Amino acid sequence: MCRNDTCQCLETGKEWTKFMEKHYKKILKDTEDRVFSRLRIQELDEKSPWYGGFYDRDRIVQAKYTIICVEPMITLYCNPDSRYYRSSLLAQRAELGLSYIRSVQHENGLFDYVTCNFFSAPDTAFCIGFFIPLYEYLSKKEERTGQEEDFLRKVGEIVHDGAYGLLEGGFHTPNHRWAIASALAKCGVLFGDKKLAESAEIYLKEGIDCNADGEFAEKSAGNYNSVNNDAMLMLSDAFGDAQYEQHTIRNLHMMLTYWEPDGSIFTANSTRFDKDRLVYPLSYYMEYLAMGMKYDIPEFLGMCNTIFDIIEEKKIPSPECLIYLMLHPEYRSFEYEGRYEQPDFARFYEDSGILRARKGHYSYTVMREKSNFLYFHNGTSKLEMKVAGSFCEHRAFKAETMEILADGTAHLHQTMRGWYYLPFEEKPETSDWWKMDQSSRKKKLGPDMEIDVYVKPAEGGIDVRVVTDGVSGAPWRVELAFSGIEFMASEHVMLPVNGSEVLVIKDPELEAYNEKDSLLIGPGFGEHRFTEGKEDSEAKTPGAVTVYFTDYTAFDHTIRIRNRRDLEEKLFYTS
Repeated sequence: MCRNDTCQCLETGKEWTKFMEKHYKKILKDTEDRVFSRLRIQELDEKSPWYGGFYDRDRIVQAKYTIICVEPMITLYCNPDSRYYRSSLLAQRAELGLSYIRSVQHENGLFDYVTCNFFSAPDTAFCIGFFIPLYEYLSKKEERTGQEEDFLRKVGEIVHDGAYGLLEGGFHTPNHRWAIASALAKCGVLFGDKKLAESAEIYLKEGIDCNADGEFAEKSAGNYNSVNNDAMLMLSDAFGDAQYEQHTIRNLHMMLTYWEPDGSIFTANSTRFDKDRLVYPLSYYMEYLAMGMKYDIPEFLGMCNTIFDIIEEKKIPSPECLIYLMLHPEYRSFEYEGRYEQPDFARFYEDSGILRARKGHYSYTVMREKSNFLYFHNGTSKLEMKVAGSFCEHRAFKAETMEILADGTAHLHQTMRGWYYLPFEEKPETSDWWKMDQSSRKKKLGPDMEIDVYVKPAEGGIDVRVVTDGVSGAPWRVELAFSGIEFMASEHVMLPVNGSEVLVIKDPELEAYNEKDSLLIGPGFGEHRFTEGKEDSEAKTPGAVTVYFTDYTAFDHTIRIRNRRDLEEKLFYTS
């Protein structure tokens, strides 16, 4: 029940519903289903070098995925609510998995991530990180069966040796530091060794890479932000220092603006593998629950229920977090009936170079330093915009600066510098072009191309003004990439689409639609028929229908983007 007047949660009525208990039952059932499904991919051939391990989707067997499979098996074995409770067959299969994991753990405690990293501290941190809550749960269990004692011993050996392997260090990416540091700190507590905690502090001296917006360095809303959040919570728990979880809280506040109208996460600004992937916010559930309960934040608690609404609507499995609900029974017993209703907003994260906005049934995103600088999402379809062409080494507009004007307009600017090499003033030491010091050549500078883009909020959508200047006669274009549409219609085009079409459209208005909604875009312009050539290297959005509006520089065009549902609902509500 809401306890804050500023809460954006929607009360469900007077009747009390045990939502967290409902979540627990769904998580339990989904965990049972996952375990049953994964048992079929366990290697049971005693002669196989992977005996006891589990095959991932690429038919590769390694420690990390096997740990992901074995942890919930042991968790269900220990859970009296599960149909697998104390199943001897499940215990045997889990034992096989543990034997495989132990067999591939190096003598120094480290694991390989066989597709790229060997004797890898960060991957070992992730591996033992999956086992740490299970080990903690088994350690705290007041009465253990002989089988549970065996699980405790074997899981403990893997975690213990892995923790000491982390002392060797070594990492590649920003988030690796926090995975290693949090595992070291937590294991320092579990095994009573200050040396582990002191080693964690070496990494923490670098400072946490979470800016004032709540964004971590890799900007990975679909994956590594939540990985970092979990690490921050583990550090806070291990050190008894709440400063670390403040980074998680800032990120969770930021993530409240990163949900799209279809319940997915905006991932286009990520610098990691999750870029442009369809990801739902499952991994944030436990973080919202833990921080919402501890700090009494209604929006966070409402998001827990909203996440399960998304799970039900999309018919997707719940997050893999059963062991945390068993380790912290207060999470299961806590009840909250509100839901987070994302309000209309416009939030400019200047340091991160991104504007996120929501109005009615649509959201839009504007980004600095990205060729796909604009995204418009109405819940069933998505539009991406790019200003593209060839100018010296440039192939598309990527804003160098971004500011928000007084009326809410996002102004983006880039100056593309023109230049040519000049001959060396002195004879070079070699005639081999590739061995010459090209950086020491003088250059003839100019001309420069100036590009300004203005994204202005409007009723039912946005107006996008594109202005090019400084160079005349260059054939440039505005690219519109549509995903999730079924038909496209204008004065001269009426066709079903399947993602392979490339169109140049000059008509006053284009409609891209599916059975639920449509986008209205225009006016179009088409002064030349763009043909991809050797100078053009910007790839089109995979699977999207691409529409070009074309002209010769210098030009000044304003393109209207409207969501039809919002326009029509306004008419009905005001008539």
